[in-house]
Amino acid sequence: MLDSGVMFLRRTWRAVPPILLAAVVVAGTPPASAVGDARASGRAIRAVGAENEYANVIAQVGGKYVSVSAIESNPNTDPHTFEASPSVAAEVSSAQLVVQNGLGYDTYMNAIENASPSSTRKVIDVQKLLGLSDSTANPHLWYRTETMPAVARAVASDLAAIDAAQRSYFEANAKHFDASLRPWYAAISSFAKAYPHVPVATTEPVGDYLLNALGADNLTPFPLQADVMNGVDPAPQDVSLEDSLFSQHRVKALVYNQQVTDPLTASFLAAAKRAKVPVVGVYETMPTPGYDYQSWMLAAVAALRAAVAQGRSTEVLH
Repeated sequence: MLDSGVMFLRRTWRAVPPILLAAVVVAGTPPASAVGDARASGRAIRAVGAENEYANVIAQVGGKYVSVSAIESNPNTDPHTFEASPSVAAEVSSAQLVVQNGLGYDTYMNAIENASPSSTRKVIDVQKLLGLSDSTANPHLWYRTETMPAVARAVASDLAAIDAAQRSYFEANAKHFDASLRPWYAAISSFAKAYPHVPVATTEPVGDYLLNALGADNLTPFPLQADVMNGVDPAPQDVSLEDSLFSQHRVKALVYNQQVTDPLTASFLAAAKRAKVPVVGVYETMPTPGYDYQSWMLAAVAALRAAVAQGRSTEVLH
């Protein structure tokens, strides 16, 4: 049992091409040359995002004054049970700014930080930033519309505390980040108006926050979602209900955590395909290269719209 009171157990991941995130070379961030110059001169603030979606936001706000790395950027490792290597521990320990998810999702970060305390290191725990209780059942906070604007503001504030001379630069970047999310909000609003209460099924609660924002009706019992997330065998009646959502054509899409598979989720995927229910893959780490946070979220809404409006599956974002 983790500190948050929410249990996460080991799961089996399907092999997919590695996702890489090196320094701040992520979509939507400054050119490598500018970043390299800042790093070479020793002016760049060292920052770490526990998950690459948070690292991407740090990079967008910090720009040329920040050197960012992501600990979790490979879907072949389980964020819930990630064990930090000595090199990861050294990277986090030396960081001046850290952003982590909280809610028991990346507790290895707390262990590293506690083992190497620093009075100057800035740590943004997104759970605490959003004021969420330890009993919050869904840890996949990056799909909440409120999350990244709050993270961007907090990042700008902490970076300014580290480098006061660049305060206006960081604050301007945070405002630009906020503005850049407007197309995503518009896409969510458009979907909700066009397809109110559209019924969907899920395998896990990975995309549930986004589904809520879209106004979709998730017909999968939450206990089943939580059991799959935690590697626990769901109740037989919940499994039967889930199967019936496909066989009885009660849902317009299956929202599927494409980074994880086991015999049960594979059976749900097969049932959806037999019933010609389109499948939409969602992620726990941002697919890169080719995406920044904004384009990733827009792509998720577009994939759901394609499923509902056209019956088209998007199992993997390319």
